Order: sequence, then structure tokens, then C-alpha cells
Amino acid sequence: MTASLDELDALASQSAAGKTTLPQRTPVPRNLKPRKVGGFRRTDALSLLGAALAGIGSSALLFTLLPFSGWLGFLIVAYIAFVAFYAVLVSLDEDFAAVKDRLAAVLIHSLAFTLLMALVFVVTFTVIRGWEALMNWNFFTQDMQNAGPLDPLTAGGIVHAIAGTLIMITIALAIVIPLGVACAVYMNEMPGPFSRFVRTISEAMTALPSIVAGLFIYASLILILGFDKSGFAAAMAISVMMLPIIIRASDVVLRLVPGTLKEAAYALGAGQWRTVWHVTLPTARSGLMTAIILGTARGIGETSPVLLTAGFTAALNFNPTTGPMVSLPLATFEFVKSPEPSMIARGFGTAAVLMVLVLILFIVARIIGGRGAGNLSKRQQKSRAKRSRADSQRFIQREASRRASTEENTASSMPKRSFDFGDTS
Repeated sequence: MTASLDELDALASQSAAGKTTLPQRTPVPRNLKPRKVGGFRRTDALSLLGAALAGIGSSALLFTLLPFSGWLGFLIVAYIAFVAFYAVLVSLDEDFAAVKDRLAAVLIHSLAFTLLMALVFVVTFTVIRGWEALMNWNFFTQDMQNAGPLDPLTAGGIVHAIAGTLIMITIALAIVIPLGVACAVYMNEMPGPFSRFVRTISEAMTALPSIVAGLFIYASLILILGFDKSGFAAAMAISVMMLPIIIRASDVVLRLVPGTLKEAAYALGAGQWRTVWHVTLPTARSGLMTAIILGTARGIGETSPVLLTAGFTAALNFNPTTGPMVSLPLATFEFVKSPEPSMIARGFGTAAVLMVLVLILFIVARIIGGRGAGNLSKRQQKSRAKRSRADSQRFIQREASRRASTEENTASSMPKRSFDFGDTS
């Protein structure tokens, strides 16, 4: 207690003298080094290699000593052991935060690698099984009207399925894109009870089974209205499947448009729909194309709605309003049902063509919508420069006509004065 009173007296005397005493700062050790959160070092490679070898060895030992079997179980046990050994090896050189960071990186890269390998396996397996059919040109130029299950791969093809798929998806996109984007714009620009109701319905329809959509079009369009089974009816069923996906994805994309852009347009005097057309939609163009791609991928792979509403045919049909029409997924389903190896090869070849078609549509969509807002192509830049020159000439002519009319009004409004100088003689 005496020491505390002495310290208080010392502090009081220093404050009276105008001095301030600061507490002593704890010195920072000089041997501390910043932890690197990025990059790949040699120790990381050695830890990964050692953990992988230890995981494989541990899994092999367990499967040898215990009654385990199966290559899938072996891989799962090896991966779990790999993660455990990797955490131990990293903890020898790093702190707990670095260990968590390395484990999270390993898990994320493992999931990405698994998905990539699954995609590669599906594509490779499909192409290999259908390679014999893909190597024949008649597979892309003929239909199956004059070919049967026992005919070789040199006879028959899938041109009728390719044409049917392109016709159906074109009609469906022509219906769905305006409706989906307009509905998403309405939900974002006109908030209210009805827009919330529409959003709820569109979210619920994303989980609609495809067979229900096919039955709905079959009952309403074919049974009640009396239309025949056709490609148009199949396109309507596909549209029912695509519409809620495009609406939901477009709604999310339009919500991401910064509100400051809209406020700037309003401040410049633009109306609501002019702002939507010239600001909101161009800004969200890339995201809207992604929404269209998602809807297209859902609709182009449907089988049961097409079977219910368009039927099946082995002949080429370009008329979507009359006669049955077949799509690539439906042709694949019909081909692989056959026990004949040639028909199975045709089925896998058809599936490979479908994947290539989806890839082409994806590339086209990326080219159309890949540019961000304000990033113009050379053709668009030339067109904008041409319109700017035309606007400049129009403004100059307008200003010249305005000045001319002003001068005429000024001259006509001036009073006429007469001067009498008398008799000059």
C-alpha cells in the first residue's frame, strides 16, 4: 500500500510539472516472420507427396489385414488417411491457422478435381462407345427410315434427330427468352404483392417434374384443343421446363445491378423503362446469357415431354406443326434400349453429338454475352462513331436553322423608319 501511494505521489508531481508518463510498450521480437498465405513451396510439395504415399500405404495395409474389398472403398480410406497425414505434416512447420488454411485448400482442390474427372470420364466414355458410329459420314446425313436394328453402321443416321432438336429448341427459346426476361424485369422494377406471388410460383416451378410438363401440354394442347403430336407441342412442353429456370436466374442477375447506375440515369432525366433498356439490361447481359444457357441445357436434354407430345419417328420432318418429330435425347433413349451392338453404338454416338451441340450453343452464347457493359466490338465502335457524326451534323443544322429563324424574327420586329431630308435643291 505504501508503494502504491508513492507511485500516485510521483504521478501527481509529474502531472503538476506538465509531464505525462506513458506505459512501457512491450518490445516486438525480431525473429518473427510473416506467414505466407499464398504460393507453393518445396515443403508443400513434399508434404503432399509424403501424405499421399502414407495414405495409399495405410489403405493397402488396412485392406490386407481386414476383410475389406472394393476399389471405391480403397480410394475413400486412402483419401481420409491422406488428409490426416497431411495435417500432421503441415503442423510440424506451421501454426494452427496455417494448418486450417492448407486443409481447406486441399479439400477444395480435391472436390474440383473430382468433378473434373467425372466430366472427363463421362465425355470420354460416351465418345469411345460411340466412336464407330461417329466415324461414318452417313451418321450425320441420313435418317433411320431405311435402316433397322440389324443393319450395319454404314446405313442410317441421326439427321432427323438433329433437325428436330434444333427446331424444338429454337421455338422454345423464341417463346421463353422474352417471357423470362420480361418477367424478371417486372419482379425487379415493380415490387409488390403480385410480384412476390410471381416469384414464389417461379421458384416452385423450378422443381416441376418433366413428365408433369409433358402431361400438361398433352392434355391441354392435344386432347382439349385437338392439335396433333408435333414438334411445336414438344417445344411448348420444353418451354414450360425452361421458363422458371430463366426467370429465377435472370431475377438474381438483375438484382446484382448496382442501384447507383439506375439513380444516375434517373438523375439525367431518363425514364424507368428507358433506364431498364439502356442501363439495366446491358449491364446484366452476361448474366442473362448465363441464365439462358442454364434454361437451354435443361430443355435440350428432356426426353419424356418430347415422347408424350411429339411421338417418335425414324424419318426426317422439317415441319414442326404436323407429324411426329424426334429429338437427340429421345433418339438416344430408343437406340440404347436395343440389345444390338450397332444400335447401342448409335445411341452413344447420338449422345456425343448432343454434347457437342450443347457446347456449340454455349460458345455462341458466350460470344454474344461475354462482353461487359461498355465493352464494344470494332463493328459496334464504328457504328457508334457513325451515329455520333450524324448526331453532330444534326445538331449543327438545328443550331443554324435556329439562328436563321432568330435573325428573321429580329429583322421583322424592327420598326421601319423614314427620314425626310427636305428639298435638296
